[in-house]
Amino acid sequence: MAYIPLDDLEVYKVAMQIGEEVWALVDSWEVFPKKTIGVQFCDAADSIAANIAEGHGRFHFKENKNFCFYARGSLLETKSWLYKANNRNLIKTPEFESIKQLLIKEHWLLNKYLKSIGQSSSEKNTLHEPDDFYSPNSTNEPPPFDPNDP
Repeated sequence: MAYIPLDDLEVYKVAMQIGEEVWALVDSWEVFPKKTIGVQFCDAADSIAANIAEGHGRFHFKENKNFCFYARGSLLETKSWLYKANNRNLIKTPEFESIKQLLIKEHWLLNKYLKSIGQSSSEKNTLHEPDDFYSPNSTNEPPPFDPNDP
């Protein structure tokens, strides 16, 4: 499979969207929540895309996978901050649901991307997303949200 530029990876695009939406949300908060929860919420959300980018730029596919594991950890940290913000009434239900759905989608995309790294029938150790994943006829969708799933 041919090399795919970082900006063309759906997993990276969704990660970037999460960071921007979290930033826009936190930017409207009062000083105390912004300085306590907000900074960490933004850092975790931005770290998802940053780690995907750093891994994509690494020489070996094992390094890319390692940075994707970091991205997944940042994704789960972002989810924790989202729930804390919701529990402390810093976020409205529609905003909470929107970001939660993006995180579910990103978690699913990131897991699929991790499985695809280094897997190629024609060329070993190449980076790619599955060809059929993004086709218009694809039935690939994230699983339904399970509130008991960490």
